[in-house]
Amino acid sequence: MTHGEISPCTWFRNWGLTGELLGSKTLPPKNLLHPSLHLRIHFLEDPSGPDDKATTELQGLAALDAGGGGARASAPPRPRSGTRPGSACASLHVTLLLGEHGGGHRRGVNTDSGSICREASFEGISKFNVNNTILHPEIVECRVFKTDMELEVLRYTNRISSEAHREVMKAVKVGMKEYEMESLFEHYCYSRGGMRHSSYTCICGSGENSAVLHYGHAGAPNDRTIQDGDMCLFDMGGEYYCFSSDITCSFPANGKFTADQKAIYEAVLRSCRAVMSAMKPGVWWPDLHRLADRIHLEELIRIGILSGSIDAMSQAHLGAVFMPHGLGHFLGIDVHDVGGYPEGVERIDEPGLRNLRTTRHLEPGMVLTVEPGIYFIDHLLDEALADPACACFFNREVLQRFRGFGGVRIEEDVVVTASGMELLTCVPRTVEEIEACMAGSDKAFTPFSGPK
Repeated sequence: MTHGEISPCTWFRNWGLTGELLGSKTLPPKNLLHPSLHLRIHFLEDPSGPDDKATTELQGLAALDAGGGGARASAPPRPRSGTRPGSACASLHVTLLLGEHGGGHRRGVNTDSGSICREASFEGISKFNVNNTILHPEIVECRVFKTDMELEVLRYTNRISSEAHREVMKAVKVGMKEYEMESLFEHYCYSRGGMRHSSYTCICGSGENSAVLHYGHAGAPNDRTIQDGDMCLFDMGGEYYCFSSDITCSFPANGKFTADQKAIYEAVLRSCRAVMSAMKPGVWWPDLHRLADRIHLEELIRIGILSGSIDAMSQAHLGAVFMPHGLGHFLGIDVHDVGGYPEGVERIDEPGLRNLRTTRHLEPGMVLTVEPGIYFIDHLLDEALADPACACFFNREVLQRFRGFGGVRIEEDVVVTASGMELLTCVPRTVEEIEACMAGSDKAFTPFSGPK
């Protein structure tokens, strides 16, 4: 990701405090700090001052990363000249609270990435009372449930990123390189939205590359030439003040869907909208993954690739052959944000479901991606065809027609509300809307609206 590492000690230094956390310095004003977390800092006043003790409670620092590579925070702005909300002090006493609950979880672990948060370490830390079992899980939960101000930033990241995706749809042409679309997306986000960084490395897969789930990395740097007849799968999101967006659009390179492309695309669109319609507090996330799988199997039967009982296919975990990833993930300061598996929430060890980044029940204020997909991945298809429990459902002749197709993914960013969901993403989604956009039309389209 694009955030720079920053330790708690460095964070204090950035506000003008010395490495020993001593001396007469200026503290950041409250309104420049994150509202989700309280830090209590005690000052022992200079004996010559009017008071011998004072306590200041600051809100902030929820941007501390709950995951890999150490604590992180967005670079805090300096106080304006003349602003002195703090007080002169001869010594500063801070209780550093880091780490993770005990029990079955390792201390300071990011349950999404598996990385361990590096504890604060600086000269003189032995003089402080350090509790490394409390704050980490509390910060994690702060990040799971978004404040109104955080939601406003996420709406902004989605609006600008959605506009950038529409510009890419209009610009893409057969013969271009995939990285040209990556460049256009990032240029739009920065020039029009002030979003200097992307939330993650852009995935600009065309043709068979659209079936590579995390294509676009250094070993496959979006460098294929886009061909006539390709499906494009562009997974890109801009970042603003450390808050992410994560949007995937799938469309034909030449601007017109073939019958097969339309069939697969509308199968995924149906599952995506069914999931969003079913989202509300109390719903268990794995059940929504199973819903998407079931709809995919129904549609693949209709297309003729599969035949047989959907219940039997589900028992054979056939859905995971076509969607070998989880339905979605938390979104926030990290694109794969923390909090998916707090203590007491366990993974499900089944194909497809084991890849879920959370198995929590939905609650208001959670922000998640909804990103079902259907992919034709040769080695997964070959394994299924070699397994009698799965092979019996395939129509091999029809399946052969889709070898080399690549994949389709539709990814939306969604907020769970008190009675449903709010869709943050705003891009053309129906076949008709996509074809009109790619033809250069600025005609208004109607974003999907599920239960609010």
